[in-house]
Amino acid sequence: MSGARPDEIILTAAIVGAEVMREQTPWVPYTADEIAAEAVRCRDAGAAVIHLHAREPDGRPTQSAERFQEAIDAIRARTDVVVQVSTGGAVGMTPEERVGPLACRPDMATLNCGTINFGDEIFENARPVMRRIAELIQKAGVVPELELYEVGHIDNAMALAKDGLIAAPFHVQFVLGVPGAIGARPEVLRFLVSQLPPQSTWGVAAVGRHQMPMAELAAELGGFVRVGLEDNVYLDKGVLAEGSAPLVDRASKLVRAKGRTPVTPTRAREILGLPSG
Repeated sequence: MSGARPDEIILTAAIVGAEVMREQTPWVPYTADEIAAEAVRCRDAGAAVIHLHAREPDGRPTQSAERFQEAIDAIRARTDVVVQVSTGGAVGMTPEERVGPLACRPDMATLNCGTINFGDEIFENARPVMRRIAELIQKAGVVPELELYEVGHIDNAMALAKDGLIAAPFHVQFVLGVPGAIGARPEVLRFLVSQLPPQSTWGVAAVGRHQMPMAELAAELGGFVRVGLEDNVYLDKGVLAEGSAPLVDRASKLVRAKGRTPVTPTRAREILGLPSG
């Protein structure tokens, strides 16, 4: 692995998600072809990593290995981005459902490190569930990204490390501003970063109107950035983003203004310790 230089930054595009539907924005992709086309647009705008969910043709979220494989094959046929699959799926899915995409040989997979209130629902990640999913990610030979929604999730993750289920370097994504979980505030992010163990890379995915301010702060503090329709459907107040690519483009301009340069997928693989694509 080669660590990122201070001027380098990895941009991730979360282009699908499990919650956003066409009723909210016509720009969310459902089919494999639509997903791959948006991945190409995001790559051109500066993204190196695609955070991937899958949908049925009618838009219903799914963790089906078949649907993920269709999307991954379509992406890889058209671009060289790092493919990171979600093992979070959608609220209410069983752990067995959620790990479906691990069969598809992704480059990375998310590992959610704790339970939270998710709006009016509960996103359940009990410690036995975390351990089991960590075991399956490890068995699949996939690099995990640790999804942290609260400060206690750092301790949960380190408990997994103590048990040998994850290992340094740790790749962390702070998910901020989910209703019911920790807020997207500058002092929150600064505190969370201060609690990370050595040999950690980190990024920020902030929800809604917080997406770009937190992206700008992450760039200032030395972190990475995730943007996209999964977390925010607006480019400006009341103006829908025409896909995730305009959000990546906006984030790219913001981080460049902070002296950071979005890296290519090839360089992202080196930073994250992934095999060459």
